Amino acid sequence: MPLREEFERMGNWLFRWRSYLPLLLAGIILIEMRNFSYPGYSHRWDQIWEIICLTISSFGLGIRVYTVAYTPKGTSERNTCRQEAEILNITGMYSIVRHPLYLGNFFCWLGISMFPRLWPISVIFILVFWLYYERIMFAEEEFLRRKFGKQYEKWANQTPAFLPRLRNWVPNVLPFSLRNVLKREYSGLFAIIGSFTFLEVVGDISAQKELEWDLMWVVLFLSGMASYVTLRTLKKKTRFLNAEGR
Repeated sequence: MPLREEFERMGNWLFRWRSYLPLLLAGIILIEMRNFSYPGYSHRWDQIWEIICLTISSFGLGIRVYTVAYTPKGTSERNTCRQEAEILNITGMYSIVRHPLYLGNFFCWLGISMFPRLWPISVIFILVFWLYYERIMFAEEEFLRRKFGKQYEKWANQTPAFLPRLRNWVPNVLPFSLRNVLKREYSGLFAIIGSFTFLEVVGDISAQKELEWDLMWVVLFLSGMASYVTLRTLKKKTRFLNAEGR
């Protein structure tokens, strides 16, 4: 099979399972956290580092939220199992970068990879992310090239794949949709909060040989879980989060 077709076939397979990359990252982190210790043996410095990591992940989630808030119905990024698209989104975040949701994912999981303060883990994450998502992006773009032809090629020629070019900014066509954000990003928010809370518990047990409940993480986790259950129920049982044209 020619390399181009092989890349696309692999990318389509990875596209279906792209949500499971964090599990690989979590496994690596857990193995390396067996000898976790606080920076400078200070719990306070550990909390500061946790906030830095959480801020980086929140920045990534913010990119996703802003992108999703203006995303219309029928775009390729909305599908989870196969490539589909009725329109080519070229405004807003898509006017400065071709894959803004994956850019957001990168920062979401970069913050988590930094939690143990072991640079090899972050390096491994960056390399795996690059190999993993490079093929997914290739498969998506091959689909869009066939679907939209010269319209896609014109957009792709002036819009970078992953590093935003801010001077290309074109305003969004649709208004901000909070309902669309709540409908699509509640699981990502809880995944971040749950991951950090779990690593916090593992880190405390490893460093102190006992569990110490930090109020910040208890409040974050309980709030995140309540939001997850509420929004998932609204999504599955009602039409409250449905927004016209989204």
